[in-house]
Amino acid sequence: MDNINTRGNYVVLNDQRKMDYNYSEALKTLRTNLRFAGEDIKLILFTSCFPNEGKSDIAISLAKELGGIGKKTLFLDTDIRKSALLSRFKVENRENIHGLSEYLSGQVDLRGLIYKTNFPNMDLICAGPSAPDPSGMLEGKKFVSLLQATKDIYDFVIIDTPPIETVIDAAVVAKHADGAIMIIEADAVSYRDAQRAQRQIEMSGCRILGAVLNKVDTSSDRYYNKYSRYGKYSKYGKYAKYGGYYRKPAEESESK
Repeated sequence: MDNINTRGNYVVLNDQRKMDYNYSEALKTLRTNLRFAGEDIKLILFTSCFPNEGKSDIAISLAKELGGIGKKTLFLDTDIRKSALLSRFKVENRENIHGLSEYLSGQVDLRGLIYKTNFPNMDLICAGPSAPDPSGMLEGKKFVSLLQATKDIYDFVIIDTPPIETVIDAAVVAKHADGAIMIIEADAVSYRDAQRAQRQIEMSGCRILGAVLNKVDTSSDRYYNKYSRYGKYSKYGKYAKYGGYYRKPAEESESK
């Protein structure tokens, strides 16, 4: 399986996002903490409670960071309902690029699925065209075999999934992941929403590695009051304005 890229598949991802010092440092911290999670943690799922919390941006930024330090990394987009990855990164000729939905439906093999990118050591599997019954496709043996094959090849596989409070797909994928990271948008997700999403992941048998509190406005002290309910998330609010910060879930629980 080491020669899966022999067809020379290649895409250029035009990353026009502006990353300041705080964002970059937060990503480096996330990258470092992830590397200390254990040698067996290779298939890493990213999810959020709701759409537009910044999940995909953080996931692909982490994949770039890991590739940048020499780790062979795969970014796997499993949102075969309505992925916007290729349009967001202004990929040319994207209508000719194969994706996960085509692989799972038998239209393309593994060698035609994985694309090298212009980011060092980072490969890509796109979601592909929208397909009926996405959760059913992700529950199939072919998807499980794909995860095992990529796990054998890559140091890390970053799995981007749809929001777990919106559709069941993330919970389906979580059954086969080594660990999960939750993205939580400040001022958009309640404590109970986050706890409910956490329980859904844990019910799948997937280990939660931690959480990233994203889009934090640190210009006001209200942050420290409002998010103290998340336990120790608030301690790192100054790093979270542009990209979030990794933190293991607080051990404390709040009574309902």
